[in-house]
Amino acid sequence: MHAIIETGGKQYRVAPGDVVRVETLAGEVGSEVELPLRAVFKDEGQLVSGADLGQATVKATIVANGRGKKVLVFKFKRKKQYKRTIGHRQNFTEVKVGEISI
Repeated sequence: MHAIIETGGKQYRVAPGDVVRVETLAGEVGSEVELPLRAVFKDEGQLVSGADLGQATVKATIVANGRGKKVLVFKFKRKKQYKRTIGHRQNFTEVKVGEISI
């Protein structure tokens, strides 16, 4: 069984036991969070209907909080002596998916 969850404006396909990096979530390492569902699929690939999704939840445990690798943004305009370098590191939360209950 696997599910499609949505968090931080992005959607992820998860199965029990998966470790996924998502946008920062509030909570300490080791705490349990519930993630909002978009869809649930059974092992045969069969989609669980929307009426059954009302009670369905995905429980996950926060494994780590951290920051990603630095991304450099370089702005340049030729012949104008304009150059700017900006760095950015995105925060993330690593969660381990526990159970998908329908």
